[in-house]
Amino acid sequence: DAALVGGVDSLCLTTLYGFHSLQLVSAAPCRPYDLHRDGLSIGEAAAFALLEPARFSDYGPNGLQVEGRAQIGKIVSGVTANRALIEAAIAARADAIFVHHGLFWRGQQGTVTGWMKQRLALLLGADINLFAYHLPLDAHPVLGNNAQLGRVLGLAALDGAAGRFGEQGLGFLGRREDDGAFADARALAAHVKKRLNRPVVLVDPSQGAIERIAWCTGGAQGHFEAAIAAGAQAFITGEISEPQANVARECGVAYLACGHHASERYGAPAVAAHVAAQFGLAHEFIDIDNPA
Repeated sequence: DAALVGGVDSLCLTTLYGFHSLQLVSAAPCRPYDLHRDGLSIGEAAAFALLEPARFSDYGPNGLQVEGRAQIGKIVSGVTANRALIEAAIAARADAIFVHHGLFWRGQQGTVTGWMKQRLALLLGADINLFAYHLPLDAHPVLGNNAQLGRVLGLAALDGAAGRFGEQGLGFLGRREDDGAFADARALAAHVKKRLNRPVVLVDPSQGAIERIAWCTGGAQGHFEAAIAAGAQAFITGEISEPQANVARECGVAYLACGHHASERYGAPAVAAHVAAQFGLAHEFIDIDNPA
């Protein structure tokens, strides 16, 4: 006399649990690239549910970049899969590493020599999985790098499409969470410096109060003009190149560069902690500092 109809979200506590309720998760040990696989691995399910990598045209592969042991009990997250992070993850007895910057990028030489050999040898020798998500991790509206940088800086994006700008909607546009304004660009730079605990490069066209702020983590110099077109009075990112200083002065929009690494410290641990909580895993964020 009655029928219960619902999607994954309405039938389960989370979308991730939904994969399991629909019997899409393999009961056998993870075999993500095996011809005879019989379902998604937890890592694949979590990644596709949270980050939707298929939506993005990216500079390298998103997802499992290096396959390790089948069972995952502990995740170490970090910004970049460099040798220091891999060694720290091994010392921490991690089963998986989750990063923003992986090992493989479009245009690489394609040889396993030097630093690449050293990193791969460590991963394969310790049988550790390496997961890397680049643009999908930047763009996630809650757990991504831009969302998390906004949280750290006390900034809130505008609602809906008005709060996003630039190619693939990567940039965020908003204002202070308390709806206030910064007295000027120098006050905003001092605030960013205090919150991130690092120096900030400021190009200040000497305008007045700052209310509308755009931000896009990492090397997002190319998004500056899109931020200006969206109505931003200031733009926060990780890096600055020579042309942006001129554009900032000529357009009257402040430009703040707070460091590529520093601006992207927050997305990877947010996602990894979320996945770890859902599946009862241990998680540790290891920050290998980088001045760039």
